[in-house]
Amino acid sequence: MARDTIPTSPAVLRQLAALGVDVAPLAGVTEVTTDEYFAFWRALEAETDRPDLGVLVGAQSPVHAYSIASVAALQAPTLGDALRTLARYKRLTCPEHIAIDVRDGEASVRCDWILATGEVPRLLVDGVFASIVALGRTGSGGKAQPIRVELARRARHAQVLRAHFGCSIRFGAAADRLVFAERALATPFVTASSEAFSRIVPGLEQQLVARRRQRTLVDDVRVAIARTISTGERPSIERIARDLQASPRTLQRRLGEADTTFQHQLDDVRRRVAHRLLSNTELDTIDIAFLLGFAEPNSFARAFRTWERTTPLRWRAARS
Repeated sequence: MARDTIPTSPAVLRQLAALGVDVAPLAGVTEVTTDEYFAFWRALEAETDRPDLGVLVGAQSPVHAYSIASVAALQAPTLGDALRTLARYKRLTCPEHIAIDVRDGEASVRCDWILATGEVPRLLVDGVFASIVALGRTGSGGKAQPIRVELARRARHAQVLRAHFGCSIRFGAAADRLVFAERALATPFVTASSEAFSRIVPGLEQQLVARRRQRTLVDDVRVAIARTISTGERPSIERIARDLQASPRTLQRRLGEADTTFQHQLDDVRRRVAHRLLSNTELDTIDIAFLLGFAEPNSFARAFRTWERTTPLRWRAARS
């Protein structure tokens, strides 16, 4: 299993304190688990009346306060190179995977917390997206701007988010995504430095190799399933095996050696995504069924009954 640690950022804690947030619970703490990190942000959501808190922290914190991945990204030649650098090396500091999907003239950025056992807190989503936008604006001298933010939650504080991101906000989405025009990926970075980039990357690559040795096949399968679902494609074992450069038979055998199966992992990821979509969006259950990659809605209904002993609509009503 991937190492479940997230380093606390002194710069972020100082910013939160300046905004009137009580950061005493994290005083002297150097790292936390994903669940502990989420609990802290959920507590902020419950205790603060600042809907802009997440974007303020993400936008105003120096990008180098987050990780060495951000430092490397600023040295990259273009926005696209910066995003790919951030995606490649962010996993060195926490169990968060950044996926970049380019299609139909758009480039969408999605962040997956592979060890999360609950929903990603709203303020944290806002903060992560704001930090990525800040990196793009800083690196490009303000030229790289998103065209849309898609949020997998009900409409709330739209004006605050539009004012910060400077683009349309789409609520009730299948997944949280930050979207740029594909052509924006070629935007040159004024902060680019080939010398600094070539000096930083070898060390990061060595760390990445070491980190990969700690990651399991199950981690990789779950991430691949989640990413496939997020792109609207069916997460078949053939597709996932191809993504992991293995044959379906080999993948099944290796999962068996890990005392699990592809179907078990697929069901668990689908179950978690179904909970999020039913809780945070108004999407029809038919749409959710197809988003999860089920061939038809009845298959989703049967699977959900197996998971929760009730129907999707009753489960949603009980939590509304």
